[in-house]
Amino acid sequence: MAEDSGYTAKEIQVLTGLDGVRKRPGMYIGDTSKRGLHHLVYEIVDNSIDEALAGHCKNIQVELRKDGSALIKDDGRGIPVDMHPSGKSGLELVASALHAGGKFDKKAYKVSGGLHGVGMGVVNGLSEWMDIEVHRDGKCHTIGYARGKPREPFKVGAHSAVRGTIVSFKPDSQIFPSIEFDYDYLRERIMELAFLNKGLRISLSDERVGKKEEFCYEGGIVEFVKHINEARNKLHEPYYLNKKTDHVEVEIALQYTDGYSDSIYSFVNDIKTIEGGTHVVGFRTALTRAVNDYTKSAKLVKEEHKITGDDAIEGLTAIISVKVPEPQFEGQTKTKLGNSEIRGAVDSLFYDAFKTYCEEHPPIAKIISLKIINSMEAREAAQKAKDLIRRKNVFESSVLPGKLADCSEEDPAKCEIYFVEGDSAGGSSKQARDRRYQAILPLRGKILNVEKAPIHKIIDSEAIRNIVLSLGAGFKEDFNMGKLRYHKVIIMTDADVDGSHIRTLILTLFYRYFRALIDKGYLYIAQPPLFRVQKGKSVQYMYTDAQLADALKAVGGDANVQRYKGLGEMNADQLWETTMNPETRTLKRVTVEDALVADELFTLLMGDLVEPRRAFIEEHGATVKNLDI
Repeated sequence: MAEDSGYTAKEIQVLTGLDGVRKRPGMYIGDTSKRGLHHLVYEIVDNSIDEALAGHCKNIQVELRKDGSALIKDDGRGIPVDMHPSGKSGLELVASALHAGGKFDKKAYKVSGGLHGVGMGVVNGLSEWMDIEVHRDGKCHTIGYARGKPREPFKVGAHSAVRGTIVSFKPDSQIFPSIEFDYDYLRERIMELAFLNKGLRISLSDERVGKKEEFCYEGGIVEFVKHINEARNKLHEPYYLNKKTDHVEVEIALQYTDGYSDSIYSFVNDIKTIEGGTHVVGFRTALTRAVNDYTKSAKLVKEEHKITGDDAIEGLTAIISVKVPEPQFEGQTKTKLGNSEIRGAVDSLFYDAFKTYCEEHPPIAKIISLKIINSMEAREAAQKAKDLIRRKNVFESSVLPGKLADCSEEDPAKCEIYFVEGDSAGGSSKQARDRRYQAILPLRGKILNVEKAPIHKIIDSEAIRNIVLSLGAGFKEDFNMGKLRYHKVIIMTDADVDGSHIRTLILTLFYRYFRALIDKGYLYIAQPPLFRVQKGKSVQYMYTDAQLADALKAVGGDANVQRYKGLGEMNADQLWETTMNPETRTLKRVTVEDALVADELFTLLMGDLVEPRRAFIEEHGATVKNLDI
């Protein structure tokens, strides 16, 4: 075989400085979408938070500027500016070199969220420009960069009576498709950090709209729990634990509600561990053991009954925050804690403290125990129905929903299922679909609101059972992505208020019981048109009032306009052309950018309490675009 002379040593690239960051930004910030863009702010803020964790910072400012830049200011010690043995100042190394920082030997920082020493360097490399101002040792020190390259040399300026670090940067439009910061997106993380750091004051301002908020919580994560449960019926005042052992600090706040969903959020050194980890496993194990021991000793349950981990967390809101000197995360994204010793530390500390609390507060312990016992009894009542769903090869039997019009393709990656509102629309979509890879399941009326229903009622719901059986991947803790029969799950409802309500009910079901499917990116919302505009032989479909207005301007006022009140008003050809044909349709993928915000919103809109929902509607009513009167 002839050698390929086109591949020689000169084709080998050596990326120096921050060139590698610009070449492969996804390796450092996950992606260059909205999430990656805002991650730049978090990287700088996390440096300030590390100063707060070390006890040197009490105030942090985050400002969004009119020119599209962001400014982060703190009153910490300031980045070191003395000369490093390499011949550069500490500031230059931190700003322009990867894996340079003061968090490796644990002398300057006993605990920190930044472990890799890439934070500020990565932000620098992905910014059009970055300016840094350090107030330290009685002087103001400055330096500037453009796309990671020096722009303004390191300077020692005038006398300064304050201390701290100010970082300004503008994301690079050559890297990010959009460089516009979202105030509300940043707000949730800022608020979260303020909750996690008792007494730390963090302000967030937006010059673009003249908005400013300040977050400071003297109650820390106890106030965090109260905030999450604001729209829920609480069963008792929050329980709080803060203990240290072997260089590990464990902080836990919890409160039970009368709901059926759990809201457990975990953090390690203020980094959100969305996939949990050993600290969460230790907490759940200890909680289950403690309530089992207490209910048995108080003779609230018979010896043969055993409370499970799922029983113990039903209706529970909990914040688990641990400070660990050497946390081991799974990858740079830091979403799951792996330290095995943390499980034992959290387990022993929480078990002893919570068991003692229950013994010393019998009225509260009884309220909590009865809530958990009710969960256990509901689970046992639902066992028979759950066994039906768990049964192997169930989709090769007669248990398949009778209304399901399945597709012939067997590869889940090529298959999609539409959950369609009503029998009429179901009939049209069955005619319109491509039978090879599109399945249809009509849903009659509004499905059960799972936010207000116990597990046995959810399992008994025919509509929900049909959804579960159609998907073929089990339910709740038995859900197995590997058995999912369709990799596109599409909600298709009418473009009116009733359709929106049904869509919200289905989304609530998926968020609470099929969350992994959303996280994988398999859930979508169909976008049927609102209008059909015809002039002569020309036919156009419009999806918004604005599109309709533009179309009428373009074609003239004598066009025939049909407003679709529902999917059933479209014939099969129209439904295929506008909503189901992969070549011409528009689908919205359902994503969860912030689990805490989603959790609060589902509770607010679908829960029992009326007052918080009324307040939400009054606040946001003016922005509603689709309201039937």
